[in-house]
Amino acid sequence: MSKKPNPQKSSTDESSPEPESFWRARRQEITFLTVFILILGGGFTLLSVNWVNDNVIEPFTAGVAKASGVALNLIGQDIEMTGTIIRNNRFAVNIKNGCNGVETMIIFLGAVLAFPASWKARAIGLSLGLLAIQFVNLIRVVALFLTGAYYPKFFDSSHTVVWQTVVILFGVILWIFWANRFATPKRALAAE
Repeated sequence: MSKKPNPQKSSTDESSPEPESFWRARRQEITFLTVFILILGGGFTLLSVNWVNDNVIEPFTAGVAKASGVALNLIGQDIEMTGTIIRNNRFAVNIKNGCNGVETMIIFLGAVLAFPASWKARAIGLSLGLLAIQFVNLIRVVALFLTGAYYPKFFDSSHTVVWQTVVILFGVILWIFWANRFATPKRALAAE
């Protein structure tokens, strides 16, 4: 008995590939977002742990304050330091969480680690990126101190609106620059 050909199925149907499912077609993007969100969640959860805050974040913040005090003294501000407090005869500011650049560093770290790139590109991106974020944060603290000392009516808006936005936006732009210029997607690595 011979098999009759199916009139509804043509020979061209057999050679055409099946369309990829939504999840399979966007696997790389979904993986990036999942890993990024997990790293953000883990990083911000760690920040909320008292032991981490007291033994890691507070000493780090004191280092940010000290570096800022040194920079302010270099430009003639006659700064006195007490822990995370920077003061002179015109103004005083206490550097706290949110002003130490750590949140931006966590966002950048999460984006770099989640992005499909070689580990060498990630290591270079993290090393240079975290330093660059802290450099911009140093400029932020110095600028805010000078704003408070010489233009006090602009301090609050400068602190909460302008500089907070600048530092976070810098971290995002830095990641975009790294991802476009230096990160090699895994697809390209597999093709080599």
